[in-house]
Amino acid sequence: QVQLVESGGGLVQPGGSLRLSCAVSGSIFSIEYMGWYRQAPGKQRELVAGITTGGPTIYADSVKGRFAISGDTAKNMVYLQMNSLKPEDTAVYYCNVVLTARLGSPGRVYWGQGTQVTVSS
Repeated sequence: QVQLVESGGGLVQPGGSLRLSCAVSGSIFSIEYMGWYRQAPGKQRELVAGITTGGPTIYADSVKGRFAISGDTAKNMVYLQMNSLKPEDTAVYYCNVVLTARLGSPGRVYWGQGTQVTVSS
């Protein structure tokens, strides 16, 4: 069983910073993709940032230059550094990974439970 647990969310003033962390645990052979998504009230869940192991990093246009995704596959951790936060960044942020549990098994998608980020003065 694979579990993803996010932490680091909270209330921050506009212009502030937060660092989200996601701990991935369970049966893990390799992590192929790590990403962060967010969902604001009344809106669809959207990609914030994603990184393919050994591949490119992608960001939503709205966060380019302000957010940075990183991962530590040795520790099975995913991070999202968020700087210059704006009220429109307010949302529940979800960690997402694609991983294989055993050699030769297909990759599967897993989601965390989400962490609330509120940007307000």
